[in-house]
Amino acid sequence: MATRTTRTRTTPVALGPSAERSDAVSFEELVAAYFDCRRTKRNSKNALKFEQRLERNLDRLYGELIDGSYRPGRSICFVVTRPKPREVWAADFRDRVVHHLLYNRIAARFENAFIADTFACIKDRGTMRGAERLEAKVRSITQNWSRPAYYLKLDLANFFVSIDKRVLFEQLAAKIPEPFWRELAALILFHDPRSDFEFRGDPKLMDRVPPHKRLMEQPAHLGLPIGNLSSQFFANVYLNVLDQHVKHRLRCRHYVRYVDDFILLHESAKWLNAARDDIAEFLPARLGAKLNDRKTILQPIERGIDFVGHVIKPWHRTTRRRTYHEALRRVAQAPAADVHVLANSYFGLLRQAPASHHDRARLANVVRDRGHIVEAAFTKTYRRTVI
Repeated sequence: MATRTTRTRTTPVALGPSAERSDAVSFEELVAAYFDCRRTKRNSKNALKFEQRLERNLDRLYGELIDGSYRPGRSICFVVTRPKPREVWAADFRDRVVHHLLYNRIAARFENAFIADTFACIKDRGTMRGAERLEAKVRSITQNWSRPAYYLKLDLANFFVSIDKRVLFEQLAAKIPEPFWRELAALILFHDPRSDFEFRGDPKLMDRVPPHKRLMEQPAHLGLPIGNLSSQFFANVYLNVLDQHVKHRLRCRHYVRYVDDFILLHESAKWLNAARDDIAEFLPARLGAKLNDRKTILQPIERGIDFVGHVIKPWHRTTRRRTYHEALRRVAQAPAADVHVLANSYFGLLRQAPASHHDRARLANVVRDRGHIVEAAFTKTYRRTVI
């Protein structure tokens, strides 16, 4: 494993001192944000270090927020290779706590204005709910597969690294009138993780990430770091403009979006083509974004729609075949100590699709070959015990 630390000069957004800061945010809010944050990060090295002196660290962080001296710390950059190579930026644990603090205070005022058909990083709106929503819309427009219809699947080009933070801040500021929270949102949004970061892993992996998909290669006003709660939430705020346009200007009744993947359904392929042209003009003008033409798909619904890891076809919904085969391969090749956790993770993923019994049975056979016992309904495996 290689480690590289980089520092460059930057001009941070500062939280100016204010006598009203202690009234703007309470210590109890910070504690609640900490507990929210540790749910998924409790066993990480930085989380354990923070927890060793929990009261002291929370008190210090709260003091920095109140006196205006808080600054984001060093980020960790690494490259993941599944499902494709991409650059990930992980904020320090204490900064993640601050992200949760901001999210807990302001998220509801934005999410209450979101359409019901947008998913990801919203409570009770994950991939399964997104797939269920699209399936319901497909059944509605085809009247339970008795009428023909078409779908248009669109994707934004290099989405996270092309987000214009200046445009995004205007959207945030419009609904954050409180000075403390507006300044904190600006501090998090405009913080450039490239100014102070540690690269972990093999540096050669970065060569597998195309330059146009690297945050490293973007100007300062473009791009959000993939890997933080704040970035996922900000992305939804950013694309709410698109959702409103499609629903209220184009008047598309059947529309679903998950991050930067979105689908429009209609009885007319000609109407969908016109909608595609309209969106292609709207995105650059309003958000500075553009469509990825290579991922544009327009075809009859009956051929099947691949969305959020599911494939929706007449009368059944299954897990994407690539994901299914990857599950079989990884469980078959995983170290013995990892089989239990990995297999249960894939059992849970496969169960999200109604037509998954056969897939789970095949996975169960692989798990049994690895020496584990599988529950009769093929929903979980049990940890091996050595006697």
